[in-house]
Amino acid sequence: MTGGTAQAGGTPGLYQPNGRVAPPAPARTSAATPETRTGEIYIPTIWIDPDGCEHWAMDDGAEGFMDIRLTRDGKPICHRVKTCAVMDSDQLFHTASARISTEGRRKLAHFFTHAKAFSYEINGHTDSRGSDAYNMGLSKRRAMAVARVARSVGARIATVRWYGERDPRVPNTSAHNMALNRRVEIECIR
Repeated sequence: MTGGTAQAGGTPGLYQPNGRVAPPAPARTSAATPETRTGEIYIPTIWIDPDGCEHWAMDDGAEGFMDIRLTRDGKPICHRVKTCAVMDSDQLFHTASARISTEGRRKLAHFFTHAKAFSYEINGHTDSRGSDAYNMGLSKRRAMAVARVARSVGARIATVRWYGERDPRVPNTSAHNMALNRRVEIECIR
């Protein structure tokens, strides 16, 4: 996962659309030894990578592409991924808040019901004011808030990522530039 850690304590994990963090793969045992697992609920995983390719993974470690169509040179045929919206954070959120305004919620709901994409990737960003840790947390909370609105209108969310101040559109050298960097980008997977 790029952009942040998903578990408390800094252990990296993969954020899944169902809101859970995938646990590390369990150790394999020999076929003759009965295996007992406690405290683990397996969830088959499907995700879309940044190139728009759908993947699946099973509990035995098997993994593959969802679509078996290939190009002539053997590469999988994937969905087209394109940034279809850049939402100005100042119009959606109050300063230092991840609560979406009523008008912002209405605009997002309208967008997600009319964009007609297969699924969406949501990426949260901030300007460089504040510490790196604070900005990572704020961008995560804002991206997750946008994802909640999307799910509330039935949109399928492929991934939610957060970058804090680490991926600015422009240098954070003026108030105008900082405003451009405070954003939530929505990528449409078609």
